[in-house]
Amino acid sequence: MKALVYEGPSTMQIREVAKPIPGPDEVLIRVERVGICGSELSGYLGHNSLRKPPLIMGHEFSGVVEEVGNGGNGGDGNESSRTRFRRGDRVTANPLVSCGRCRACTTGAAQLCPERQLIGAHRPGAFAEYVAIAEKNVYRLDDHVSFDEGAFAEPFACAVHICKLLRPLPTDRLLIMGAGPIGLLALQAAKVYGLQQIVVVDINEQRLEIAKELGAITVTRVSSLVDGQSFDAAIDAVGMELTRQTCVESVRPGGRVIFTGLHEEASRLPINTIIRSEIQMTGAFAYHSDDFETALQWISEGRVNLSPWTKLAPLESGSACFEMLIKNPGKIAKILLTLDEKGEFVQ
Repeated sequence: MKALVYEGPSTMQIREVAKPIPGPDEVLIRVERVGICGSELSGYLGHNSLRKPPLIMGHEFSGVVEEVGNGGNGGDGNESSRTRFRRGDRVTANPLVSCGRCRACTTGAAQLCPERQLIGAHRPGAFAEYVAIAEKNVYRLDDHVSFDEGAFAEPFACAVHICKLLRPLPTDRLLIMGAGPIGLLALQAAKVYGLQQIVVVDINEQRLEIAKELGAITVTRVSSLVDGQSFDAAIDAVGMELTRQTCVESVRPGGRVIFTGLHEEASRLPINTIIRSEIQMTGAFAYHSDDFETALQWISEGRVNLSPWTKLAPLESGSACFEMLIKNPGKIAKILLTLDEKGEFVQ
């Protein structure tokens, strides 16, 4: 099969590789759409220890069931007496695979499983014609949900999880640092909770245009806000020392801060201020299966607007897409690679 293979820092090539064979209780999916994640951009540059070449990345995807494993299906590969899926079903998948036995898994925090693996990092991903994954991680798409929308279930699940940890109230004044995909999706998830006062900060004016279209107040610096009011809550979707500090310094006493950006390993924070103001800080990593299901439900209900900030491009231009997102993304916050005839080549 055709695959986009990461072969070293800033090096990706289309290669012919073996088509995956689904194991028992696995599903083989023919990929239709696969998104490029920010963590994969750092992996492409060689800055992510999880992604070691040679590797087929890709964990935000949708597609069609091609085959089910032979664990109880008589070996015909088309349908299993135990599976929930048939060949031809339109699906997406949760790419986080956990052990199912540890304390984290049995207490509703499978994303914290010490043995967790990610499709596209620890095992071959969806930058390819086919990908195999455990059936329990696969979800059927409603008929009216497009493959584009289905590929957003994974990143939107991250935003759902962020807001669940944030516990927002409709009257909250919320600050979001970063208008990348997670920041824009967190903005939309917060709106589902009824928030109206949401400020998004970014240095990319074109990204801020998107946030404004989605209903946010937009600025390039928090200090430029004229009202001088503090925030009830803040989300750092960047992961730099400056953005983390800004979140802490911008919330009111008793305010909440969620850290989800993973850009810098360590940051200095004003601990005395945090203590004296009883600022509540929480990290947000990935999502639980409940968050994934909620994300799919909200997508099905039309609560997510993807059109202003996504671009389709064929898998063959994947390397050029990585370069564009790193060097000059402009108004494009997310590129979906396609395995069909749709999409515009990126040079």
